[in-house]
Amino acid sequence: MSLDTLLAHARPLLAAWNAQLPESLLGVDRQSAIARLIDGKTEAERKPLRLLLEALLYRMPGLSASDIDFGGEGSRGLIWYRSQGNKRPDPTCGQFSRAETDLMIQNFLMSRQRTTMVEDRNLDMSYTLPGEPIGLPNNILRFRCDIYFDLGNLAFNARAINAQVRPIQSLEFHPNVLRSMSLIHEKRGLTLITGITGSGKSSTLDSIIDANNRSIDSHIVIIGSPIEYIHQPVRCILRHREVGKDTRSFKHGTIEALRQDPDIIVVGEMRDPETILACLEVTDSGHKTFSTLHTSSAVESIYRIIGECPPIEQERVRLRLADVLSCVVSQKLVPTVDGKRCLAKEVM
Repeated sequence: MSLDTLLAHARPLLAAWNAQLPESLLGVDRQSAIARLIDGKTEAERKPLRLLLEALLYRMPGLSASDIDFGGEGSRGLIWYRSQGNKRPDPTCGQFSRAETDLMIQNFLMSRQRTTMVEDRNLDMSYTLPGEPIGLPNNILRFRCDIYFDLGNLAFNARAINAQVRPIQSLEFHPNVLRSMSLIHEKRGLTLITGITGSGKSSTLDSIIDANNRSIDSHIVIIGSPIEYIHQPVRCILRHREVGKDTRSFKHGTIEALRQDPDIIVVGEMRDPETILACLEVTDSGHKTFSTLHTSSAVESIYRIIGECPPIEQERVRLRLADVLSCVVSQKLVPTVDGKRCLAKEVM
């Protein structure tokens, strides 16, 4: 079904649903009312809006887009795609009011997700689509989604997750660096993949997981928020634990992994002192640990980890970090002369 046809089906539905909401409600109260309204709808009633949003996601591969954004005050009612690092609106997708995008976004969620989104003012989630509708019968499309408030209305971002993992050889690491990342050669130690948002940290981490999965018999526990690429077992048992769905937090998932007999623990992001300390603890206990950090250089990563911890803990963290840290990769994607992007990295 074409996008124009889906829009023609969705517009009357959005108008009818919007007419059922009191005009006096704003902000969180309005979002709560929308959640209750959608909870009362059948799957058949909700399907046209879901198909419309999925059609917007299906456009991403054809546009070579890494992200889609819409909703809230800041999008001007347009659908925006990021391609080759540049984010631009796509006028062929039509224009939507903030009331319409609020309904589209909430309709996209399950009941519990709507409750969490209203309570926390934010929701991280993953979403999977079959590849058949766009001629990819043996593939799936996965997206990392974030839904958040923008001046009382909802905004939506989805990032496309690579359908294939890049072979680790294509990243051109020095052989000694590859040895430090391999469970065959190093049974313990903390490896950090760092860089700014959108620098390809997750892709590099997936390449490392895939290399270990194909080279040694072991058990890998992956903790993510959300889980992005789903690895298929080759020589390893692979556990994918999504924060909020399979475990309460990065900290809880990391500590819980100690009781699951893992060889490798992958923590999607070291975003708070509790997760940092948990990563140091599990690495110190003899496990091989991988994680990511938002820093722009390898050396800065050390200062960031120490600085995130309470002053009374910093000397202890410094000593533990010196004992367990084996490798830091700091990377960014830089533009090339042909308008694409390539990986630049610093390794410590």
